[in-house]
Amino acid sequence: MPDTTRHLTLANGLQLTLRHAPRLKRSAAALRVHAGSHDAPSAWPGLAHFLEHLFFLGTTRFPLEDGLMRHVQALGGQVNASTRERTTDFFFEVPPTALAGGLERLCQMLAEPDLGIERQCREREVIHAEFIAWSRNPQAQQQFALLQSVAGNHPLSAFHAGNRYSLGLRNVAFQQALSGFHQRFYQGGQITLSLCGPQPLDELEQLGRQYAAIFEKGALVPQASPPALAANTPLLFAHQGLPAGAEQALELLVANLGDNRAGSWLDALERRGWLKGCKVEKLYAFAGQLLWHIDLKLDPDADTDEALKLLYGWFDFIRQTDPGQFNSAFGRLQQRRERNATALELARRDSAGQPFAALDKQALGALKALLEQLPRHAYGQWQLPAAEPLLIDELPTVQTAELPPALAMSDLLPPSRQYAALYLRWHVPSALRQPLRGVLERALHPLQSRCEQTCVQLQFSASGEYWQLRCAGHPAAVVRATGQALALMQAPSNWQSSPPEAPALIPIRALINQLTDAVLGNHPAATPPCTLDQALLDGAWQHSHWHGLALGFDASAVQALGAVLQGCPGQGAVPTPANLWSGQRWHHAEVPGSENALLLFCPLPAEQQASGRLLAQLLQGPVYQRLRVELQLGYAVFSTFRQVEGIGGLLFGVQSPHASQAEILDHLRKLLGQGVTLDIGARQALAEQFDEPAMANADVAEWAWQTHLATQPGNLLALQRSILMTRQADLDGLLSDLLSTDCAWLCLANSAAPDASWH
Repeated sequence: MPDTTRHLTLANGLQLTLRHAPRLKRSAAALRVHAGSHDAPSAWPGLAHFLEHLFFLGTTRFPLEDGLMRHVQALGGQVNASTRERTTDFFFEVPPTALAGGLERLCQMLAEPDLGIERQCREREVIHAEFIAWSRNPQAQQQFALLQSVAGNHPLSAFHAGNRYSLGLRNVAFQQALSGFHQRFYQGGQITLSLCGPQPLDELEQLGRQYAAIFEKGALVPQASPPALAANTPLLFAHQGLPAGAEQALELLVANLGDNRAGSWLDALERRGWLKGCKVEKLYAFAGQLLWHIDLKLDPDADTDEALKLLYGWFDFIRQTDPGQFNSAFGRLQQRRERNATALELARRDSAGQPFAALDKQALGALKALLEQLPRHAYGQWQLPAAEPLLIDELPTVQTAELPPALAMSDLLPPSRQYAALYLRWHVPSALRQPLRGVLERALHPLQSRCEQTCVQLQFSASGEYWQLRCAGHPAAVVRATGQALALMQAPSNWQSSPPEAPALIPIRALINQLTDAVLGNHPAATPPCTLDQALLDGAWQHSHWHGLALGFDASAVQALGAVLQGCPGQGAVPTPANLWSGQRWHHAEVPGSENALLLFCPLPAEQQASGRLLAQLLQGPVYQRLRVELQLGYAVFSTFRQVEGIGGLLFGVQSPHASQAEILDHLRKLLGQGVTLDIGARQALAEQFDEPAMANADVAEWAWQTHLATQPGNLLALQRSILMTRQADLDGLLSDLLSTDCAWLCLANSAAPDASWH
């Protein structure tokens, strides 16, 4: 059943957009304020971003412990905000029954914030910690340097993040500017609110009218037009005077630039062996201006000038081709994206006025104007790529084949969800598995790019002696993508090229990427020198053993999947659960970045994992309050329950510019020693999160896979019951166990262990 939408203007001027999508499991709200960092007084860089932070610190009606962030997190939802140049966005996603509570908190905190000076002082330090991390992040600095190439008087080239020195809290003029910015822009005429979910449109409208009425009546405030843009780098493109619809037009162009199939620009680079990575990013769009960048990574031996000529030739080919042909293919792609989008993604697109759709007449005109401003150069041989098979909803025609015994089937995801997931895992004892992994990553990269374009998640990973392939999305697309992936993994075509470059990460994210290896107790091993070839890969596959899990496939899809898996390399096996270690372990990870970062993982035996989930839920608020708000250790602070290699446990993470890893760990110990109080409402809310109709499809699949790895029954109802049976004594006993000296703690940090008690 297609989505239905409704657009309204409320009495206070607020634009209300509603979307009824029956297939969705969750509901979402996205509120856009048409003002951002470029609309703030230039005397106070970062004021708009600072105000965004202050909103989340609670109000008289909804204090911090009952504010939007805590409310949404307690329901297993998502919540965040973003300050851009000309807009500020606030958004959350929750179970449908909780939409009203979230919406009330969102509207109330924006309309009637508490801007007390004490909370401003605390939050400015958080902003400053963000600034320090930003200033040390290579990617952030590269983008900042890139923006300096635009005209010097354009606000894009200025500093807008805010820090301890740009936010003059004790200055009367600053306080007047802060309250004035809020009064001017956070009123009805400046706001677009989008609600999306499985609820009927009338119900969504009633919620929107009820809670959005709190905003003062107003009109849209004209935003000052910026000075002209100028781009001085070959892969940075600046446009002026574009008509409405330019952002949608750029989205079509980006989709074509990201297409690596035969006949495309990326295909031309691939065939020459030059391409190592390509990312196209919109940097700015406002008042007919558009700035976007191609982050192109080429092999050192590549001819850069030739690559640019090919790019400009591809532009010329698109310019001369009937736009209807591109738009038709783009429309099919957008249909798939809309069907696969979450409630949050749909609400955010609606609030931005950018639906998942082919270009309309206005946007096609914008595409023509955009193409006219791109470099011209008739060069290269081009053709329109054939229809993308990953967008075909019908299953491939195959002969009937039974599923291999090594593949387990789960019925946790009904086929009616039109979302399937397949996990394949190989134990590869070969000493060459690490360099061979690089060969496979390179072989899979073009297919992964196509999958990303078509809303299919294709992930290849390696930990210790294991290789793993995960494919998820529309069932027909999963079958096709898996077949292509298995063929590439057994017979890669290019043995000489290196795998794609991994993006630079801040320390805490780099540690998260190494968590699986640390849990397994793996350390990098020396690889014997040799020249890799097909024979070595064949030998590795011959001695490997595999097992897997599939869910979300109907009977026809199971037959098609069975045919594909006849070509699965290795010998069938059964999962072997990872061993739970004893005592406290410290794993020193060498990761880039100068800030101190630490992950603390506390694994739990199977019988304690239900109470462990509840404990993690109850600790979320206190951890955030103590470490981020009160101690101001840094902006990257989190706590959660995480399953790694089938092992479930509590996970805490902190990145700090000033506190050492030992100090962070000490703060966590003291916090755990304070205990928690059982909250009956929180217990009920947590149990309700593990009902399949309430869980995101990807979360259902991942939970099923983790229980499969642990060789435990995949029974969500049993988990719900165990959570509901958790008592205060269970929480107290669990905390006591966690604080004992023989508890199986794992510290993963970018420093050596503080003392000999860790091994």
